[in-house]
Amino acid sequence: MDNQTRNFEFILLGLSEQPLQQQVFFGLSFSLYLIGCMGNLLSILAILLDPHLHSPMYFFLSNLSLLDICFASTTIPKMLVNHLCGHSTISSKACLTQMYFFITFGAADSILLSTMAYDRYLAICCPLRYITIMSVLRCALLVAVPWISANLISMVHTILMTRLSFCTNRIPHFFCDLNALIKLSCSNTQVNEMLVLVFGGSVVLIPFVCIMASYTPIAMAVWKVPSAQGKWKAFSTCSSHLCIVALFYGTIIGVYFNPASTHTTQKDIATTVMYTMVTPMLNPFIYSLRNQDLKEALWKLLKGNHLAKPL
Repeated sequence: MDNQTRNFEFILLGLSEQPLQQQVFFGLSFSLYLIGCMGNLLSILAILLDPHLHSPMYFFLSNLSLLDICFASTTIPKMLVNHLCGHSTISSKACLTQMYFFITFGAADSILLSTMAYDRYLAICCPLRYITIMSVLRCALLVAVPWISANLISMVHTILMTRLSFCTNRIPHFFCDLNALIKLSCSNTQVNEMLVLVFGGSVVLIPFVCIMASYTPIAMAVWKVPSAQGKWKAFSTCSSHLCIVALFYGTIIGVYFNPASTHTTQKDIATTVMYTMVTPMLNPFIYSLRNQDLKEALWKLLKGNHLAKPL
């Protein structure tokens, strides 16, 4: 950005320009954000306070819950504050900061989902070696890689964005989305657009392929289980993760990997709302409803019995 660009403010057009619709969207966004943060925070506390949940699967789940809180908090609070204060502006520095953290948390979320699939693959297909392979150090590394990789990718996008000039300051979105900012630029954006595809493939398509590769042997192993009850028990540990994968990647691919000719502002915003608000809100409920151990830990937490009873 040149000096003039650094000093002006962007205008976020939000979810709608109709006053009545704005009120509805404000109430809906606030509710989804509050429910999502509370649900994810309770999941983290339940996992931390229950010794029975101190295993790799729940360690990754607690990190996913933390990422969901951070991911939603990057965009929704600013939108809610703008509505309450009656303005829709954001400074160029704040806009870049928001974009940086949005990319960071979104990319880390995607990579972590592939890590969780790898964990389920080891637990089901290599149960005798699972504890040995998934040591504390390896678990820490598998969590550190998404965070570090996502920050590096986001840093590159942010640095390149500072080199662009903008012809208009009206962003047809409720936050500073990377693609929306690129479309507003009157500079040459070929490098930016190329890196969106390159990095997008590395943090979305590659983890997605890894997830599918992990679940292929899982499906084969589950199929070989003789009893129907045994098959359901083996698959039930993966079903929650598969639901979240479908929600997250389905909406991400719909926004960033469809031909530009199929994109409309309203369609992109509606899809973005799904993975920025709805998915983080649903994740803790999907896991708690389909996981008996986590459900019991949450119930003990809500009753005030913070520590699980010893066996």
